[in-house]
Amino acid sequence: MATAADDEARLLRLEEQAEHGGGGAWEYLCLARRLRARRPEPVLRLGLALLNDSSARSRLGSEQWTLYEQVAVAAMDCQRVDVAKDCIGVLSKQFPGSMRVGRLEALLFEAKGEWADAERAYALILENNPFDQIVHKRKIAIAKAQGDMALAVEYLNKYLELYKQAAFCYEELILAQPTVPLYHLAYAEVLYTMGGLENLQTARKYYASTIQLTGGKNTRALFGVCLCSAAINQLTKGRNKEEESSELQNLAAEALLKEYKQRAPSKEALVTSLLKNMKLS
Repeated sequence: MATAADDEARLLRLEEQAEHGGGGAWEYLCLARRLRARRPEPVLRLGLALLNDSSARSRLGSEQWTLYEQVAVAAMDCQRVDVAKDCIGVLSKQFPGSMRVGRLEALLFEAKGEWADAERAYALILENNPFDQIVHKRKIAIAKAQGDMALAVEYLNKYLELYKQAAFCYEELILAQPTVPLYHLAYAEVLYTMGGLENLQTARKYYASTIQLTGGKNTRALFGVCLCSAAINQLTKGRNKEEESSELQNLAAEALLKEYKQRAPSKEALVTSLLKNMKLS
C-alpha cells in the first residue's frame, strides 16, 4: 500500500512527465484531486489543455464535468477569472440549478471581490440546505476578508449552533436505536469537533462504545479515542488522570498499531510517530 510520501512522489513525477509532453495528464489530474493537492498552476495548464482538445474531452465522457470543476477552482486560485467563468458557465448549462455549481458561482464572486453578490449566492444555497457546512465556512471567510471580525464571530457562532443541533439529533437516534454503531461514531465526531473538556470526555465515551459495538474493528473510533485523550491531556495538563481512561487510550493505541501492522505495514511507522507525538505510545 502506497504511503503519503509515495503518492506525493508519484504526483511530482507525473507532473514533470505531463508538463514535458510525456503524457499522463489525466492520471496526474485524478491523483491531484484524490490527494487534494493544491497545485493550481499545473492543474490549470494541463486541465485546460485537455478541455480545449475536443477529442480528448469526449474520451473523458462524464468525467469531463469533474475536470471543468477542477479547472475552475484552479483558475480562481491563479486569478484567471476569465477561465473560471467559462468553466462555470459550461457546468451551469449542463446542470441548471445545481447547488454544487451554485457554490462555484459564489466562489467566483469571491475571487472577483464582489462580496455582496457572493453573500447573496450563499444565502440562496442556505435557503435550500441550511446545513451546508462549506457555505457556512465561506461566509466566515468573507467576513474575515472584509475585516469585519464581529460578523465573522457571529457567523462562527451560527456554524457551531449547527453542530449543537446535530448532536441533539444523534442523541435522539441513539436513544431510539442504541445498538447502531454509526450513530455512536457520528455523535462522537460532532462532540469532538465542538471541543471543550466536557464534550471531549463525552466524545471519548461514544468512540469507546463504537469500538465495543463493532468488536474493536472500527479504525476511526480507535483514532477518536486517541485524539480525544490527547486533547483532554492538553486541556488538563495531565491533571486528574483517571486510571480507566488511561487504560482505554493505551488499549486503543495498541489496537491501532496492531491493525496497521496487519493491514498496512508500510504505514505502521507513520502511525507510531503520530501516537508518540500525542504521547500515547
